[in-house]
Amino acid sequence: MNARDGLQRPVDAGPRRVSLRTRGHMHGPITRLMSPSDLGHTLKPFVFLDLFDIDLHDPRGGFSIHPHSGLATITVIVDGDLRFDDPADGTGYIGFGGFEWMRAGGGVWHGKELSGGRSPRAKGFQLWIALPPALEQATVESQYVEAPQVPTTGPAHVILGSYGGVRSPARSPDGVTYLLVRLAAGTSWTFVPPEGQTVAWMAVASGRLVGEASAETGQMALFDPSSQSIALEAGAEEDVVFVIGSAVPHAHELHLGNYSVHTSAAALEKGEANIERLRKLLIAAGDRRQGDGGSIPVFTGEAGGE
Repeated sequence: MNARDGLQRPVDAGPRRVSLRTRGHMHGPITRLMSPSDLGHTLKPFVFLDLFDIDLHDPRGGFSIHPHSGLATITVIVDGDLRFDDPADGTGYIGFGGFEWMRAGGGVWHGKELSGGRSPRAKGFQLWIALPPALEQATVESQYVEAPQVPTTGPAHVILGSYGGVRSPARSPDGVTYLLVRLAAGTSWTFVPPEGQTVAWMAVASGRLVGEASAETGQMALFDPSSQSIALEAGAEEDVVFVIGSAVPHAHELHLGNYSVHTSAAALEKGEANIERLRKLLIAAGDRRQGDGGSIPVFTGEAGGE
């Protein structure tokens, strides 16, 4: 089986070459595959990628409250589910194909807005993308999108951008495509990057891809900058689950803070100053835990403490 999902624009001849494969660095239940200080410079606007396998039912597990500015985070679940309990979006579960989109913009504190779901553990990817100047100081926004609301095309769930005639509900910037794909054992599929999106990479959550673009569980693969399509084939033994991203190259240098990514030193200074302002407001706000689930909504300093 070979699906192009209706994307028939001409592409360069020959296979798209993998320029690098990495397994990143494991820290307990989290594997860091990319960070802004290393591969983020090559793949910008994609600047950070974690593969996690966590138990958020354990109060000692998960992520601590931490700040961001100048970027957006996208959390995709590939196995199990997590619960969200949000004053604006209500309560629900993010399972396979669902995601959280959070635009940090000018500054936010978060890390506990998702809690343990119906499964014992949850496995997934957290991705950061660097925002363009028009959005890096914008107001914060969050979306919790359950799997039934995520459009599909062939084997792919469209997490960010448009692909195969369908568009993600995420309010992400133009020029970025991010898909979650489950490819049946022994089948093939071709990813055709949208026009101008010459940055491309993929990461495998489970199973094995074979052929020119081979990769195994826990590996991330970078592709040479190109408009060429990417032919992908699942091994015969089992289905393979992976994420794949493409984008128009980010035209700005990365100016990095501990949790911030901006396009200039001045923008970074402004973002970090706002993070410090929010830290003081967050301390003053006290305990913001939601119900028995243990989730804590993102903090923007706006009315209501959200």
